[in-house]
Amino acid sequence: MYDRIDTILDTTPMSRDDGDTIGNSREGRTIRAFRIGRGLQRISLIGGCHADEPVGPRMLRHLVAHLSSLPPDDPLLSTRQWWIIPHINPDGEERNRAWYGDDDDAYDLVTYLSHVIRELPGDDIEFGFPRDSDDAGARPENRAAFDWWHRAPQPFALHVTFHGMAFAAGPWFLIERAWKDRCKQLKERCVARVEEMGYMLHDIERNGEKGFFRLGRGFCTRPDSRYMREHFIALGDRETADLFRPSSMEAIRSMGGDPLTLVSEMPLFITPGVGRQLGPPDPVAKAWKERIDGWRSVLRAGGEPDEVETDALEHRLVAMPVRDQMTLQLTFLAAGLDQVE
Repeated sequence: MYDRIDTILDTTPMSRDDGDTIGNSREGRTIRAFRIGRGLQRISLIGGCHADEPVGPRMLRHLVAHLSSLPPDDPLLSTRQWWIIPHINPDGEERNRAWYGDDDDAYDLVTYLSHVIRELPGDDIEFGFPRDSDDAGARPENRAAFDWWHRAPQPFALHVTFHGMAFAAGPWFLIERAWKDRCKQLKERCVARVEEMGYMLHDIERNGEKGFFRLGRGFCTRPDSRYMREHFIALGDRETADLFRPSSMEAIRSMGGDPLTLVSEMPLFITPGVGRQLGPPDPVAKAWKERIDGWRSVLRAGGEPDEVETDALEHRLVAMPVRDQMTLQLTFLAAGLDQVE
């Protein structure tokens, strides 16, 4: 699949009105999904679980269009069956449209800081999937995906949820903990592509907080709802802890088999220097957080956007091109496909 990445991204993306309706959002918007191919190996892909992360859904709309254009005997379709939900969070998408467009080459910092909206912990869709088939309290978006996945006659081999980070040193790749010792080839592929494109890998040591166990520079285990709950309980916030349900990764694994689950994390804006001193604490990461919080305060107080833009330029903050983000998302997917073959 590596040699198709440019072709995929050059394909005109599918329309938001295409696909099968699998349910409706909390506010009544349609959730659409695609099942493409006739192979035995089932692949699950999802985007938009967090409202402020538009690149995954954008990439998936290109991928769906490409897969839909292929002849039935193409290896991508004859050996695999793709279950794709390009955007599971249409309400969140609508609320964030003030700061991004479908054709943006990169995102504007001031516009992002002025208009971004993200769900609170315990209400985000990624950690809102039903605990079981009788869990009527889950959000309708999560129920729709959960019920649709359970139409699959066999377990999935691979599940990838495409996420993003607002600010980071570079790409970050999260891997199913049960597979952490089986993904040498996957990691090598991703590292080579990141270096070829001239980026630094994001690196952070969180010592298992929320399920993040560092596997090496640029790689970590994926988060887990149990650790999420423990984190908020430790903070004395049992109310928020009790809101957490299984993630999409946990939901897919609960269906049986031993699927590889992956989470891509691509930064909208690159913060140089983060991770050079791993920490914790990482003094560069701390300085960036304080600086970004200061920019938000300036804008909320009615300050001049030019002031923020000038300061960002002086500190060498840059927006990561959207196409580069999508290229690395597809590289991660291609590596995952090779890993489960």
